[in-house]
Amino acid sequence: MQLLIISDTHLPRGTRELPARLVAECRTADLILHAGDFTALSVLVELELLGPVAAVCGNQDDDGLVAHLPVERVVEAAGARIGMVHDSGPADGRAARLRARFPTCHAVVFGHSHLPLLEQVGDLLLLNPGSAIERRRAPSCTMALVDVADGRLDARLIDLP
Repeated sequence: MQLLIISDTHLPRGTRELPARLVAECRTADLILHAGDFTALSVLVELELLGPVAAVCGNQDDDGLVAHLPVERVVEAAGARIGMVHDSGPADGRAARLRARFPTCHAVVFGHSHLPLLEQVGDLLLLNPGSAIERRRAPSCTMALVDVADGRLDARLIDLP
């Protein structure tokens, strides 16, 4: 099973749009995970036209999204449990805090900082896909692809042009 993981799309804004590579990967992914800050419900609808989506709301999401999406959730994918939340809090103590929040999960996906992170801490994979649209302090725009089989996750960050 292949997961496409994104966060912090912050659309619509000016002439920005989803990158072509991201759209192509959405169409082939078995599940799209979005870790919040779509900004507008129309972006969720656009993603759902490309493939199945599991998402959480972020701090910049409009009232329609906040009413429609949970603040946190757990997704089951090919034997793996993946926790999702938008803001993981400060880097110090992050792994312990997320392990306590999602005690039965193999991975936790989060966003908010726009800084991509892929880190294995003990038996917990921490994954922030960064932002495919708005890199801010990150060196590039990014997303993540995760292959899941028999509860094992093989994750990689993808730089976008």
